Amino acid sequence: MRQLCIFRAMLFCIAFFSFFPVRAQKFAGLAATPPMGWNSWNKFACDGINETVIRETADAMVASGMQAAGYQYVVIDDCWQVGRDSAGNIIADPVKFPHGIKALADYVHSKGLKFGIYTCCGTKTCAGRPASRGYEFQDARQYAAWGVDYLKEDWCNTSTQDAKESYTLMRDALYKAGRPIIFSLCEWGTHKPWHWAADVGHLWRTSGDIGNNWDFMEAGDGSAYGGSVIGNLDLQSGLEKYAGPGHWNDPDMLEVGNGGLTPEEERSHFTLWCMLAAPLMAGNDIRNMSATTRAILTNHDVIAIDQDVLGRQGYRESMKDNLEVFVKPLSGGDTAVCLFNRGDQPKKLDFSWAEFKIGAGASIHNVWKGAAEGTTSSPYRGTIGKHEVILLRMHR
Repeated sequence: MRQLCIFRAMLFCIAFFSFFPVRAQKFAGLAATPPMGWNSWNKFACDGINETVIRETADAMVASGMQAAGYQYVVIDDCWQVGRDSAGNIIADPVKFPHGIKALADYVHSKGLKFGIYTCCGTKTCAGRPASRGYEFQDARQYAAWGVDYLKEDWCNTSTQDAKESYTLMRDALYKAGRPIIFSLCEWGTHKPWHWAADVGHLWRTSGDIGNNWDFMEAGDGSAYGGSVIGNLDLQSGLEKYAGPGHWNDPDMLEVGNGGLTPEEERSHFTLWCMLAAPLMAGNDIRNMSATTRAILTNHDVIAIDQDVLGRQGYRESMKDNLEVFVKPLSGGDTAVCLFNRGDQPKKLDFSWAEFKIGAGASIHNVWKGAAEGTTSSPYRGTIGKHEVILLRMHR
């Protein structure tokens, strides 16, 4: 009788899930704040990555204080893969990764960090390596078996594919594989993922690739789509309403520490990304970074603005004579204000807080200086250098 009851219960479950299948979805509860970590591409691109670099980067993330500052993910970008075996399983480069991806993921995990990897929606990756089109479920099972925690999926060699359908297919594959994985859509903003990606991934690119420069603007198919700090920044205007816990706009990875920006520009780049509630994915060689770069990337008070639990993306409140004012509401009633001089000459500041819908009586804390600067009852005066920011936190 007991065996008959068990058999009937099994038949009921089979019938139930046949008529009412489990709905595929993205994994809930991930990326409550913008993901923080490191990605190999900006510094090492295709030729520079290997097992040693990734292991040493994980070591450096801990030793440098980046882990303590909130960075979690160590992500290998393109060029780790070289082919597929006779069963269609993806193969890692045996020269660059002689111990395999699973062993590398285990090492990253042993440091208290999380591991990420890269693929592409098309027939080949952007570097011409094997991609996931037609292998989504097989690849997702492999990533889960390896212990992957973060997947970046690019958009090269996609021909006439539909972006939403393609990324939804990988979302469903990841969910079926069963391991919670943050899903990063690297679609470059071409198909306006902010309109549809909140149910598909945890973050989505809103621009083309950032470049290691200040204000170059690259054009794609006749329309500007980023290519620099300023280029990618400007493409975020108006997107703030689409971001929030578990679904973030992504203006691309950080170029802090890669030598193409001045120290002032690096600090502005980092500050503006924090105001945007952007994912903070370092892209430098953190094994050999300067004290200045380390101080920027690990500033806890600036990071706290990016990671604020309210999950609001900052927005451009005003722009006049190359002086921009960004405002970001914070939890507990605080407000972050970033004054940004995008011009090539220093500027004097003298304005009333009422202009920016900030009432009198709030205390002002200069975040980078770590010092109090009066209250909003008085006009704010000072000087801001070219390409520099002043980051202020208001508290009542």
